[in-house]
Amino acid sequence: MKKHLIAAAFATLIASPAFAATETYNIDPSHTFPRFSYDHMGMSKQILRFNKTSGTVQLDKEAKTAAVDITVDMKSIDTGFELFDEHIQGEDFLDTGKFPTATFKSTNVVFEGDKPVSIDGDLTIKGITKPVTLTITSFVNMPHPMLNKDAIGANATAVIKRTEFNAGKFAPGVGDEVTLDIALEAVKQ
Repeated sequence: MKKHLIAAAFATLIASPAFAATETYNIDPSHTFPRFSYDHMGMSKQILRFNKTSGTVQLDKEAKTAAVDITVDMKSIDTGFELFDEHIQGEDFLDTGKFPTATFKSTNVVFEGDKPVSIDGDLTIKGITKPVTLTITSFVNMPHPMLNKDAIGANATAVIKRTEFNAGKFAPGVGDEVTLDIALEAVKQ
């Protein structure tokens, strides 16, 4: 009987790595910046960013599944010009007085081999939720060079229409299509 218990325990230890658990990674707010760009009256492509982002990424490397849950502080908009920051936060655009955050919650992550290549999810801006697909342009999972913890890094992009989120003042003169470009780093809990 004792030999059977030892054999069963040994078999469990050997089989355990095949059942890897989902790991949670916390967003590194000092290296995660959602940016967006749009056409400004045919004169230039404007590029703005948000300075405060929080959330998690859950990754199961063996099962090749993942989930993303991100919150962006819309009051952290950074245009490079304080008066324009205030203008963008107004009711005609982000309306940060009523809607101080935006969120993205994944509904599906598509993998090719060991790497995610796209993320379907729900983007909520100004209380309006729309499905969005982020295309992942780069993805790395490795030990963080300075923290000695497992970490991930990624870049992703998508195009949305600001009129669909009730932020369309001056469209189409000021471009309705907005390109989202997200740089993300996250460290395992």
